[in-house]
Amino acid sequence: MLTPAREQAAVEALMVASRAFVGLAARSLADLDADVTLPQFRTLVVLASRGPQRSVDISNELGVAPSTGQRMCDRLVRKGLVDRSRSASDRRVVKVRLSAAGRDLVEKVLNRRRVELSRIVAATPDLWQPLVTEALAAFAAATGEVPEQEWWLGYSAS
Repeated sequence: MLTPAREQAAVEALMVASRAFVGLAARSLADLDADVTLPQFRTLVVLASRGPQRSVDISNELGVAPSTGQRMCDRLVRKGLVDRSRSASDRRVVKVRLSAAGRDLVEKVLNRRRVELSRIVAATPDLWQPLVTEALAAFAAATGEVPEQEWWLGYSAS
């Protein structure tokens, strides 16, 4: 069990790290001069990792109101980054999926992010002990994120 002081130190370290990761994500997206916000990009990542979804499912994943999720999907359809299709088994169900342009954008942004993270890791090699890597993987798993290699396979099949 963590002491209150160790818990506070862990939370503070995660707060700073999360700001760094958001900044890295924003720069990776901005470098491509894409007209996509971070929440819209997160929607694309949800589709990449989970395959075609109903807009209400995307809203739940992002923790936003269904109307907000619907508007976000509408914007991404207009930008050509996602496509809508009706379910063959139930015509009432409409799902959105990544378009080729959406897959390309996700891939480019993640490749830029990977390059930047590789640079940071190379500049701080002594910090990356197995326990650090395991702790980060456990943190990601606790948030519901799946390892990247797992969802890349999923979205290439969709």
